[in-house]
Amino acid sequence: MSHKIPISVLVCIHTPDLQVLLLERADRPGFWQSVTGSQDEGEALRETAVRELREETGLDAQQHTLTDWQTQNVYEIYPMWRHRYAPGVTQNTEHVFGLLVAEPLAITIAPREHLAYQWLPWQQAADKVFSWTNRQVILDLPRRQAQAREPAHQIPIAPSGQSRN
Repeated sequence: MSHKIPISVLVCIHTPDLQVLLLERADRPGFWQSVTGSQDEGEALRETAVRELREETGLDAQQHTLTDWQTQNVYEIYPMWRHRYAPGVTQNTEHVFGLLVAEPLAITIAPREHLAYQWLPWQQAADKVFSWTNRQVILDLPRRQAQAREPAHQIPIAPSGQSRN
């Protein structure tokens, strides 16, 4: 058996009005989460996000807006899942992405990975997830959405020979 790489992605799938898709884990009923998955050998993080989206939801990232949130979380791997990693590996580095979809979509779940899915308003989704990193990502969603709507901030260029200090 090959071990998982302790580098993963978390993809928060959401609508413009901040409804969030959650998936219920098949190996832990009652544990709800966003799309997550470990990086494969030689795979770029964006490729991991695209693959995990397709595997866990049936969604094609190219049909929506996938954004690298430039956020990393380091967390301790739950003891119940450490056997999936090389001996002595206890921490994982998670890279956060967002997938903006126009409206709540029907999802094709991977039955070996998930039992069910649901779309919830962001506050309810944040309360339902079991992972503190997933909760933080969802709680940050309104700020990220507001920033995405703001026009790009441009720094004025001083006329030649003048300093802006």
